Amino acid sequence: MKRTMMSLIGVAVALAAVTGVAAVAVPDAGDRDAPRGGSRLPVQRSALLCPAPTSSEVGETAYTAFAPKGAAAGADGKKGTAELRPAGTVRDAGGGADGKGKKGKNGKGAADSAAGQTVAPRDTKPVVPLQKAGKPVTTTTDSPDAPALVGAADGTLAPGWTVQQTTSVAAGSGRGLLGLSCTTPDTTFWFPGVSTATDRQDYVHLTNPDATPAVVDLELHGKDGSLAGSSGEDISVPPHATVPVLLSTLTATPTTNASLHVVAREGRVGAAVQASDSKLGSDWLPPAADPSPSVVLPGIPKDATSVRLVALAPGESDADLKVQLATPTGLITPAGLETLHLKSGMTTAVDLKDLTKGEAGSLVLTPSDGDSKAPVTAALRVTRGKGAKQEMAFIPATRPVEKRATAADNRDRGSTLSLVAPEKGKDAKVKVTASAGSGGGTPVTKTYTVKGGTGLDVEPPRPPGLKGTYALTVEPEPGSGPVYAARMLARPQGGLPAFTVQPLPDDRGSVLVPTAGQDLSVLTN
Repeated sequence: MKRTMMSLIGVAVALAAVTGVAAVAVPDAGDRDAPRGGSRLPVQRSALLCPAPTSSEVGETAYTAFAPKGAAAGADGKKGTAELRPAGTVRDAGGGADGKGKKGKNGKGAADSAAGQTVAPRDTKPVVPLQKAGKPVTTTTDSPDAPALVGAADGTLAPGWTVQQTTSVAAGSGRGLLGLSCTTPDTTFWFPGVSTATDRQDYVHLTNPDATPAVVDLELHGKDGSLAGSSGEDISVPPHATVPVLLSTLTATPTTNASLHVVAREGRVGAAVQASDSKLGSDWLPPAADPSPSVVLPGIPKDATSVRLVALAPGESDADLKVQLATPTGLITPAGLETLHLKSGMTTAVDLKDLTKGEAGSLVLTPSDGDSKAPVTAALRVTRGKGAKQEMAFIPATRPVEKRATAADNRDRGSTLSLVAPEKGKDAKVKVTASAGSGGGTPVTKTYTVKGGTGLDVEPPRPPGLKGTYALTVEPEPGSGPVYAARMLARPQGGLPAFTVQPLPDDRGSVLVPTAGQDLSVLTN
Protein backbone atom coordinates (compact mmCIF):
# COMPACT_ATOMS: atom_id res chain seq x y z
CA MET A 1 0.00 0.00 0.00
CA LYS A 2 2.83 2.38 0.90
CA ARG A 3 4.65 1.73 -2.37
CA THR A 4 1.46 2.28 -4.34
CA MET A 5 0.86 5.58 -2.56
CA MET A 6 4.39 6.78 -3.34
CA SER A 7 3.87 5.87 -6.99
CA LEU A 8 0.69 7.89 -7.08
CA ILE A 9 2.48 10.84 -5.52
CA GLY A 10 5.15 10.63 -8.22
CA VAL A 11 2.51 10.61 -10.96
CA ALA A 12 0.80 13.60 -9.36
CA VAL A 13 4.07 15.54 -9.41
CA ALA A 14 4.56 14.74 -13.08
CA LEU A 15 1.01 15.81 -13.89
CA ALA A 16 1.55 19.04 -11.97
CA ALA A 17 4.57 19.81 -14.13
CA VAL A 18 2.57 19.26 -17.31
CA THR A 19 -0.13 21.66 -16.15
CA GLY A 20 2.42 24.34 -15.24
CA VAL A 21 2.39 24.30 -11.45
CA ALA A 22 5.22 21.90 -10.58
CA ALA A 23 6.61 22.68 -7.14
CA VAL A 24 9.44 20.13 -6.77
CA ALA A 25 11.25 17.59 -8.90
CA VAL A 26 11.01 13.88 -8.23
CA PRO A 27 14.29 12.21 -7.26
CA ASP A 28 16.26 11.22 -10.31
CA ALA A 29 19.60 9.95 -11.47
CA GLY A 30 20.19 12.65 -14.03
CA ASP A 31 19.07 13.27 -17.59
CA ARG A 32 20.29 9.82 -18.63
CA ASP A 33 17.17 8.45 -16.91
CA ALA A 34 14.77 10.83 -18.66
CA PRO A 35 12.08 8.88 -20.50
CA ARG A 36 12.39 8.81 -24.27
CA GLY A 37 10.72 11.90 -25.69
CA GLY A 38 10.55 13.54 -22.25
CA SER A 39 12.43 16.67 -21.27
CA ARG A 40 13.80 18.29 -18.10
CA LEU A 41 12.29 21.68 -17.36
CA PRO A 42 12.73 24.12 -14.50
CA VAL A 43 10.07 24.12 -11.81
CA GLN A 44 7.67 27.03 -12.07
CA ARG A 45 6.78 27.33 -8.37
CA SER A 46 8.66 26.48 -5.15
CA ALA A 47 7.41 26.51 -1.56
CA LEU A 48 9.50 26.97 1.60
CA LEU A 49 8.66 26.97 5.30
CA CYS A 50 10.77 28.46 8.11
CA PRO A 51 9.84 27.49 11.72
CA ALA A 52 9.64 30.02 14.53
CA PRO A 53 13.34 30.63 15.34
CA THR A 54 13.57 31.09 19.12
CA SER A 55 11.69 32.28 22.19
CA SER A 56 14.89 33.58 23.81
CA GLU A 57 15.06 37.22 24.88
CA VAL A 58 18.77 37.24 23.92
CA GLY A 59 18.46 35.67 20.46
CA GLU A 60 18.95 37.24 17.05
CA THR A 61 17.92 35.60 13.79
CA ALA A 62 19.13 36.37 10.27
CA TYR A 63 17.18 35.27 7.20
CA THR A 64 19.00 35.08 3.87
CA ALA A 65 17.14 34.40 0.62
CA PHE A 66 18.83 33.52 -2.67
CA ALA A 67 18.06 32.14 -6.12
CA PRO A 68 20.94 31.05 -8.41
CA LYS A 69 21.63 33.33 -11.32
CA GLY A 70 21.31 31.71 -14.71
CA ALA A 71 18.65 29.22 -13.63
CA ALA A 72 16.50 28.47 -16.64
CA ALA A 73 13.44 30.64 -17.02
CA GLY A 74 10.00 29.24 -16.32
CA ALA A 75 7.90 27.93 -19.16
CA ASP A 76 6.12 31.26 -19.49
CA GLY A 77 9.39 33.22 -19.19
CA LYS A 78 8.08 35.59 -16.51
CA LYS A 79 10.54 37.27 -14.16
CA GLY A 80 9.08 35.83 -10.99
CA THR A 81 8.65 36.71 -7.32
CA ALA A 82 9.84 35.09 -4.09
CA GLU A 83 8.77 36.02 -0.57
CA LEU A 84 7.87 34.65 2.85
CA ARG A 85 5.03 35.81 5.09
CA PRO A 86 4.43 35.27 8.82
CA ALA A 87 2.24 32.30 9.77
CA GLY A 88 -0.18 31.97 12.67
CA THR A 89 0.67 29.94 15.79
CA VAL A 90 -1.70 27.51 17.46
CA ARG A 91 -2.43 28.33 21.11
CA ASP A 92 -1.70 25.40 23.43
CA ALA A 93 -4.08 23.90 25.97
CA GLY A 94 -2.42 25.85 28.78
CA GLY A 95 -3.16 29.20 27.15
CA GLY A 96 0.29 29.89 25.73
CA ALA A 97 0.70 31.07 22.15
CA ASP A 98 3.90 29.22 21.37
CA GLY A 99 3.35 25.72 22.74
CA LYS A 100 6.66 25.84 24.62
CA GLY A 101 7.02 24.20 28.02
CA LYS A 102 3.36 24.33 29.02
CA LYS A 103 0.98 21.47 29.68
CA GLY A 104 -2.77 21.25 29.51
CA LYS A 105 -5.10 19.96 32.21
CA ASN A 106 -4.72 16.40 30.97
CA GLY A 107 -0.95 16.55 31.41
CA LYS A 108 -0.21 16.58 27.70
CA GLY A 109 1.58 19.40 25.96
CA ALA A 110 1.63 20.85 22.48
CA ALA A 111 0.14 17.72 20.94
CA ASP A 112 -3.20 18.94 22.27
CA SER A 113 -2.61 22.50 21.06
CA ALA A 114 -3.82 21.60 17.60
CA ALA A 115 -7.38 21.88 18.88
CA GLY A 116 -6.69 25.34 20.28
CA GLN A 117 -7.11 28.78 18.86
CA THR A 118 -4.82 30.04 16.13
CA VAL A 119 -3.02 33.23 17.09
CA ALA A 120 -2.63 35.46 14.03
CA PRO A 121 0.79 37.03 13.37
CA ARG A 122 1.20 40.61 14.54
CA ASP A 123 2.58 41.66 11.16
CA THR A 124 1.87 40.13 7.76
CA LYS A 125 4.42 42.06 5.72
CA PRO A 126 6.61 39.89 3.47
CA VAL A 127 9.99 38.85 4.83
CA VAL A 128 13.17 38.73 2.68
CA PRO A 129 11.37 39.38 -0.64
CA LEU A 130 13.70 38.50 -3.51
CA GLN A 131 13.63 40.65 -6.64
CA LYS A 132 16.34 39.12 -8.80
CA ALA A 133 18.52 36.04 -9.02
CA GLY A 134 22.23 35.99 -8.21
CA LYS A 135 22.25 38.36 -5.22
CA PRO A 136 21.17 37.45 -1.67
CA VAL A 137 18.67 39.46 0.34
CA THR A 138 18.91 39.52 4.13
CA THR A 139 16.91 40.68 7.12
CA THR A 140 17.27 40.20 10.89
CA THR A 141 15.01 40.07 13.93
CA ASP A 142 15.66 39.93 17.68
CA SER A 143 12.03 39.39 18.65
CA PRO A 144 11.37 36.40 20.95
CA ASP A 145 7.93 36.21 19.32
CA ALA A 146 9.20 35.96 15.73
CA PRO A 147 6.69 33.74 13.90
CA ALA A 148 7.10 30.86 11.51
CA LEU A 149 7.24 31.89 7.85
CA VAL A 150 5.38 30.47 4.86
CA GLY A 151 6.25 31.44 1.31
CA ALA A 152 6.58 30.66 -2.35
CA ALA A 153 8.63 31.62 -5.39
CA ASP A 154 7.58 31.51 -9.04
CA GLY A 155 8.95 32.22 -12.49
CA THR A 156 12.71 32.56 -12.84
CA LEU A 157 13.19 32.72 -9.04
CA ALA A 158 11.57 29.34 -8.35
CA PRO A 159 14.38 26.96 -9.45
CA GLY A 160 16.88 26.70 -6.59
CA TRP A 161 15.21 29.27 -4.31
CA THR A 162 16.87 28.89 -0.89
CA VAL A 163 16.31 30.59 2.47
CA GLN A 164 18.74 30.13 5.36
CA GLN A 165 17.61 30.81 8.93
CA THR A 166 20.52 31.41 11.34
CA THR A 167 19.92 32.21 15.02
CA SER A 168 22.50 33.21 17.61
CA VAL A 169 21.45 32.83 21.26
CA ALA A 170 23.90 34.47 23.65
CA ALA A 171 22.94 32.79 26.93
CA GLY A 172 20.61 30.35 28.62
CA SER A 173 19.92 26.65 28.07
CA GLY A 174 19.39 27.25 24.35
CA ARG A 175 22.60 29.20 23.86
CA GLY A 176 24.68 28.65 20.73
CA LEU A 177 24.26 28.90 16.98
CA LEU A 178 21.18 27.38 15.35
CA GLY A 179 21.05 27.01 11.57
CA LEU A 180 18.46 25.63 9.18
CA SER A 181 17.79 25.69 5.47
CA CYS A 182 14.05 26.36 5.39
CA THR A 183 12.24 23.18 4.37
CA THR A 184 9.93 22.23 1.54
CA PRO A 185 6.48 20.86 2.42
CA ASP A 186 5.98 17.10 2.16
CA THR A 187 3.91 14.25 3.60
CA THR A 188 6.55 12.21 5.45
CA PHE A 189 9.76 12.99 7.37
CA TRP A 190 12.30 10.99 9.40
CA PHE A 191 14.30 12.46 12.30
CA PRO A 192 16.84 10.02 13.80
CA GLY A 193 18.59 11.57 16.79
CA VAL A 194 15.70 13.13 18.72
CA SER A 195 15.42 12.77 22.50
CA THR A 196 12.72 12.75 25.16
CA ALA A 197 15.21 12.59 28.04
CA THR A 198 15.11 15.08 30.90
CA ASP A 199 18.29 16.86 29.78
CA ARG A 200 16.80 17.66 26.37
CA GLN A 201 13.85 19.67 25.14
CA ASP A 202 13.05 18.71 21.56
CA TYR A 203 10.19 20.37 19.69
CA VAL A 204 9.02 19.33 16.27
CA HIS A 205 7.61 22.34 14.43
CA LEU A 206 4.80 21.45 12.01
CA THR A 207 3.90 24.21 9.53
CA ASN A 208 1.04 24.10 7.02
CA PRO A 209 1.55 26.18 3.85
CA ASP A 210 -1.87 25.50 2.35
CA ALA A 211 -5.40 26.86 2.63
CA THR A 212 -6.82 23.60 4.03
CA PRO A 213 -6.01 21.91 7.37
CA ALA A 214 -3.39 19.17 7.60
CA VAL A 215 -3.66 16.13 9.88
CA VAL A 216 -0.37 14.72 11.18
CA ASP A 217 0.68 11.59 13.08
CA LEU A 218 3.90 11.42 15.11
CA GLU A 219 5.56 8.13 16.02
CA LEU A 220 8.65 7.70 18.18
CA HIS A 221 10.98 4.67 17.92
CA GLY A 222 13.39 3.75 20.70
CA LYS A 223 15.85 0.89 21.10
CA ASP A 224 13.00 -1.59 21.59
CA GLY A 225 10.67 -0.27 18.90
CA SER A 226 7.74 2.13 19.17
CA LEU A 227 7.81 4.00 22.47
CA ALA A 228 5.01 3.12 24.88
CA GLY A 229 2.28 5.62 25.61
CA SER A 230 2.68 7.54 22.37
CA SER A 231 -0.02 10.19 21.96
CA GLY A 232 0.99 11.87 18.73
CA GLU A 233 -1.96 10.98 16.52
CA ASP A 234 -4.47 13.22 14.75
CA ILE A 235 -2.61 16.51 15.27
CA SER A 236 -4.48 19.16 13.30
CA VAL A 237 -2.37 21.91 11.75
CA PRO A 238 -4.61 24.80 10.63
CA PRO A 239 -4.10 26.57 7.28
CA HIS A 240 -1.09 28.91 7.13
CA ALA A 241 -0.19 28.10 10.74
CA THR A 242 2.40 26.26 12.81
CA VAL A 243 2.11 23.81 15.71
CA PRO A 244 5.18 23.18 17.94
CA VAL A 245 5.04 19.81 19.72
CA LEU A 246 7.24 18.99 22.72
CA LEU A 247 8.29 15.38 22.07
CA SER A 248 8.60 14.43 25.75
CA THR A 249 4.84 14.95 26.10
CA LEU A 250 4.18 12.15 23.60
CA THR A 251 5.49 9.32 25.77
CA ALA A 252 5.90 8.30 29.38
CA THR A 253 9.25 6.68 28.54
CA PRO A 254 12.20 9.14 28.66
CA THR A 255 14.55 8.09 25.87
CA THR A 256 17.94 9.61 25.05
CA ASN A 257 18.28 8.23 21.52
CA ALA A 258 15.10 7.99 19.50
CA SER A 259 13.81 8.39 15.95
CA LEU A 260 10.76 10.45 15.02
CA HIS A 261 8.50 9.66 12.06
CA VAL A 262 6.22 12.48 10.91
CA VAL A 263 3.37 11.53 8.56
CA ALA A 264 0.79 13.93 7.15
CA ARG A 265 -2.33 11.82 6.55
CA GLU A 266 -4.17 14.81 5.15
CA GLY A 267 -2.52 17.74 3.41
CA ARG A 268 1.19 18.46 3.69
CA VAL A 269 3.47 20.20 6.16
CA GLY A 270 7.01 21.35 6.69
CA ALA A 271 8.79 19.77 9.66
CA ALA A 272 11.98 20.48 11.60
CA VAL A 273 13.12 19.63 15.14
CA GLN A 274 14.63 22.20 17.48
CA ALA A 275 16.77 20.41 20.07
CA SER A 276 18.02 22.07 23.25
CA ASP A 277 20.47 20.30 25.56
CA SER A 278 21.15 21.50 29.11
CA LYS A 279 24.93 21.17 28.59
CA LEU A 280 25.50 21.18 24.83
CA GLY A 281 23.40 24.13 23.69
CA SER A 282 20.88 23.91 20.88
CA ASP A 283 20.49 23.52 17.14
CA TRP A 284 18.04 22.43 14.46
CA LEU A 285 17.82 18.80 13.40
CA PRO A 286 16.62 18.84 9.78
CA PRO A 287 14.81 15.84 8.28
CA ALA A 288 17.00 13.05 6.95
CA ALA A 289 16.90 11.93 3.34
CA ASP A 290 14.34 9.29 2.45
CA PRO A 291 15.40 5.88 3.82
CA SER A 292 17.78 4.05 1.47
CA PRO A 293 20.06 0.97 1.59
CA SER A 294 23.12 3.28 1.60
CA VAL A 295 23.40 6.68 3.27
CA VAL A 296 26.01 9.43 3.44
CA LEU A 297 26.38 11.93 6.30
CA PRO A 298 28.78 14.67 5.13
CA GLY A 299 30.67 17.35 7.02
CA ILE A 300 32.06 16.09 10.35
CA PRO A 301 34.47 18.85 11.45
CA LYS A 302 38.09 17.96 12.07
CA ASP A 303 37.98 19.23 15.67
CA ALA A 304 34.89 17.25 16.68
CA THR A 305 35.36 16.06 20.26
CA SER A 306 32.50 13.55 20.12
CA VAL A 307 30.28 12.04 17.43
CA ARG A 308 27.14 10.01 18.08
CA LEU A 309 25.46 7.99 15.31
CA VAL A 310 21.73 7.28 15.59
CA ALA A 311 20.26 4.96 12.95
CA LEU A 312 17.04 3.09 12.20
CA ALA A 313 15.92 0.44 9.71
CA PRO A 314 12.28 1.50 9.26
CA GLY A 315 11.28 -1.32 6.90
CA GLU A 316 10.29 -4.91 7.62
CA SER A 317 13.86 -6.25 7.44
CA ASP A 318 16.93 -5.87 9.62
CA ALA A 319 19.93 -4.13 8.08
CA ASP A 320 23.64 -4.94 8.37
CA LEU A 321 25.84 -2.00 7.44
CA LYS A 322 29.50 -1.46 6.71
CA VAL A 323 30.67 1.70 8.49
CA GLN A 324 33.36 3.84 6.85
CA LEU A 325 34.74 7.33 7.23
CA ALA A 326 35.61 9.18 4.02
CA THR A 327 38.79 11.18 4.71
CA PRO A 328 41.04 13.21 2.38
CA THR A 329 43.19 10.08 1.91
CA GLY A 330 40.50 7.44 1.50
CA LEU A 331 37.84 5.34 3.22
CA ILE A 332 38.77 4.04 6.65
CA THR A 333 36.92 1.81 9.12
CA PRO A 334 36.46 3.21 12.64
CA ALA A 335 38.22 1.08 15.23
CA GLY A 336 35.85 -1.47 16.74
CA LEU A 337 32.96 -0.64 14.40
CA GLU A 338 33.49 -2.56 11.19
CA THR A 339 29.78 -3.34 10.90
CA LEU A 340 26.52 -2.16 12.45
CA HIS A 341 23.40 -4.30 12.88
CA LEU A 342 20.03 -2.51 12.87
CA LYS A 343 16.91 -4.37 13.99
CA SER A 344 13.77 -3.50 12.10
CA GLY A 345 11.88 -0.62 13.72
CA MET A 346 14.40 -0.21 16.54
CA THR A 347 16.71 2.78 17.00
CA THR A 348 20.42 2.02 17.45
CA ALA A 349 22.89 4.56 18.83
CA VAL A 350 26.69 4.31 18.75
CA ASP A 351 29.14 6.74 20.35
CA LEU A 352 32.01 7.21 17.91
CA LYS A 353 33.87 9.56 20.29
CA ASP A 354 36.55 11.68 18.57
CA LEU A 355 36.08 9.80 15.32
CA THR A 356 37.91 12.23 13.04
CA LYS A 357 41.19 12.35 15.06
CA GLY A 358 41.90 15.89 13.85
CA GLU A 359 41.04 15.16 10.21
CA ALA A 360 37.66 16.17 8.74
CA GLY A 361 35.50 13.39 7.34
CA SER A 362 32.09 12.15 6.25
CA LEU A 363 30.37 8.97 7.38
CA VAL A 364 29.38 6.43 4.70
CA LEU A 365 27.03 3.54 5.55
CA THR A 366 26.61 0.78 2.94
CA PRO A 367 25.07 -2.73 3.09
CA SER A 368 27.48 -5.39 4.35
CA ASP A 369 25.78 -7.63 1.82
CA GLY A 370 25.89 -5.74 -1.45
CA ASP A 371 22.54 -7.20 -2.49
CA SER A 372 20.64 -5.98 0.57
CA LYS A 373 17.79 -3.57 -0.14
CA ALA A 374 16.78 -2.89 3.48
CA PRO A 375 16.29 0.89 3.79
CA VAL A 376 17.95 2.82 6.63
CA THR A 377 17.91 6.37 7.93
CA ALA A 378 20.52 8.00 10.16
CA ALA A 379 21.82 11.20 11.71
CA LEU A 380 24.87 12.34 13.67
CA ARG A 381 25.08 14.52 16.75
CA VAL A 382 28.45 16.25 16.59
CA THR A 383 30.05 18.12 19.49
CA ARG A 384 32.90 20.65 19.49
CA GLY A 385 34.66 21.98 22.59
CA LYS A 386 35.16 20.58 26.09
CA GLY A 387 33.71 20.92 29.58
CA ALA A 388 31.31 23.84 29.98
CA LYS A 389 32.34 25.18 26.55
CA GLN A 390 30.70 22.55 24.37
CA GLU A 391 28.35 23.10 21.46
CA MET A 392 26.39 20.55 19.40
CA ALA A 393 25.09 20.34 15.85
CA PHE A 394 23.36 17.65 13.77
CA ILE A 395 24.20 16.05 10.43
CA PRO A 396 21.39 13.97 8.91
CA ALA A 397 21.77 11.62 5.97
CA THR A 398 21.36 13.68 2.81
CA ARG A 399 20.64 13.27 -0.89
CA PRO A 400 23.45 13.60 -3.47
CA VAL A 401 23.92 16.80 -5.43
CA GLU A 402 22.76 15.78 -8.89
CA LYS A 403 22.31 19.13 -10.61
CA ARG A 404 22.81 21.92 -8.08
CA ALA A 405 22.72 22.76 -4.37
CA THR A 406 22.95 26.07 -2.55
CA ALA A 407 24.09 27.30 0.88
CA ALA A 408 23.03 30.86 1.73
CA ASP A 409 24.26 33.12 4.57
CA ASN A 410 28.05 32.89 4.26
CA ARG A 411 30.12 35.68 5.75
CA ASP A 412 33.67 36.91 5.21
CA ARG A 413 34.90 34.05 7.38
CA GLY A 414 33.62 31.05 9.31
CA SER A 415 32.34 28.83 6.46
CA THR A 416 33.71 25.39 5.61
CA LEU A 417 32.50 23.42 2.59
CA SER A 418 32.58 19.62 2.78
CA LEU A 419 32.48 17.52 -0.41
CA VAL A 420 32.55 13.71 -0.48
CA ALA A 421 32.71 11.28 -3.40
CA PRO A 422 31.84 8.00 -1.62
CA GLU A 423 32.35 5.53 -4.49
CA LYS A 424 35.88 4.32 -5.22
CA GLY A 425 36.94 4.88 -8.81
CA LYS A 426 34.27 7.55 -9.39
CA ASP A 427 35.92 10.93 -8.99
CA ALA A 428 33.69 13.98 -8.53
CA LYS A 429 34.42 17.25 -10.30
CA VAL A 430 32.47 20.11 -8.77
CA LYS A 431 32.04 23.77 -9.70
CA VAL A 432 31.54 26.03 -6.69
CA THR A 433 30.30 29.57 -7.28
CA ALA A 434 30.38 32.33 -4.67
CA SER A 435 27.61 34.81 -5.49
CA ALA A 436 27.73 38.56 -5.27
CA GLY A 437 27.34 39.83 -1.71
CA SER A 438 24.07 41.20 -0.40
CA GLY A 439 25.76 44.59 -0.09
CA GLY A 440 28.24 44.31 -2.95
CA GLY A 441 30.93 42.11 -4.43
CA THR A 442 31.81 40.22 -7.61
CA PRO A 443 30.89 36.54 -8.14
CA VAL A 444 33.76 34.06 -8.41
CA THR A 445 33.91 30.37 -9.40
CA LYS A 446 36.35 27.62 -8.44
CA THR A 447 36.42 23.96 -9.48
CA TYR A 448 37.35 21.13 -7.12
CA THR A 449 38.13 17.49 -7.89
CA VAL A 450 37.33 14.92 -5.20
CA LYS A 451 38.90 11.52 -5.75
CA GLY A 452 36.44 8.63 -5.52
CA GLY A 453 36.36 7.20 -2.00
CA THR A 454 37.58 10.40 -0.34
CA GLY A 455 36.28 13.59 1.20
CA LEU A 456 37.47 17.18 0.90
CA ASP A 457 37.02 20.08 3.34
CA VAL A 458 37.84 23.53 1.98
CA GLU A 459 37.45 27.16 2.85
CA PRO A 460 35.09 28.17 0.04
CA PRO A 461 35.82 30.97 -2.41
CA ARG A 462 34.78 34.49 -1.38
CA PRO A 463 33.59 37.13 -3.81
CA PRO A 464 36.10 39.99 -4.29
CA GLY A 465 34.86 43.20 -2.71
CA LEU A 466 32.39 41.31 -0.52
CA LYS A 467 29.93 43.33 1.53
CA GLY A 468 27.27 41.57 3.55
CA THR A 469 26.50 37.87 3.05
CA TYR A 470 26.86 35.65 0.01
CA ALA A 471 25.66 32.28 -1.26
CA LEU A 472 27.57 29.20 -2.39
CA THR A 473 26.26 27.17 -5.32
CA VAL A 474 27.59 23.63 -5.83
CA GLU A 475 27.23 22.05 -9.29
CA PRO A 476 28.75 18.72 -10.40
CA GLU A 477 30.39 18.89 -13.82
CA PRO A 478 29.15 16.62 -16.65
CA GLY A 479 30.49 13.10 -16.15
CA SER A 480 31.19 13.64 -12.45
CA GLY A 481 30.81 10.76 -10.03
CA PRO A 482 28.28 10.97 -7.19
CA VAL A 483 28.96 13.80 -4.74
CA TYR A 484 27.45 14.83 -1.40
CA ALA A 485 27.95 18.19 0.30
CA ALA A 486 27.53 20.10 3.56
CA ARG A 487 28.42 23.55 4.84
CA MET A 488 29.55 24.37 8.38
CA LEU A 489 29.15 27.84 9.88
CA ALA A 490 31.42 28.63 12.84
CA ARG A 491 30.71 31.81 14.80
CA PRO A 492 32.40 31.60 18.21
CA GLN A 493 30.65 33.22 21.19
CA GLY A 494 33.38 34.15 23.63
CA GLY A 495 35.07 30.84 24.43
CA LEU A 496 32.17 28.79 23.06
CA PRO A 497 32.90 27.13 19.67
CA ALA A 498 29.39 27.86 18.38
CA PHE A 499 28.67 26.20 15.03
CA THR A 500 25.98 24.66 12.87
CA VAL A 501 26.06 22.29 9.87
CA GLN A 502 23.66 22.35 6.91
CA PRO A 503 23.58 19.42 4.45
CA LEU A 504 23.31 20.50 0.81
CA PRO A 505 20.98 18.14 -1.03
CA ASP A 506 20.05 18.68 -4.65
CA ASP A 507 17.66 21.64 -4.90
CA ARG A 508 15.27 19.75 -7.22
CA GLY A 509 14.98 22.85 -9.33
CA SER A 510 13.95 20.90 -12.42
CA VAL A 511 11.43 18.19 -13.19
CA LEU A 512 11.07 15.48 -15.83
CA VAL A 513 8.10 16.25 -18.04
CA PRO A 514 6.76 13.44 -20.26
CA THR A 515 5.48 13.94 -23.76
CA ALA A 516 1.77 13.68 -24.44
CA GLY A 517 0.54 10.09 -24.37
CA GLN A 518 3.62 8.82 -22.48
CA ASP A 519 3.31 6.19 -19.75
CA LEU A 520 3.74 8.18 -16.53
CA SER A 521 4.72 5.09 -14.51
CA VAL A 522 8.30 5.40 -15.79
CA LEU A 523 8.69 8.50 -13.65
CA THR A 524 7.99 6.66 -10.39
CA ASN A 525 10.73 4.03 -10.59
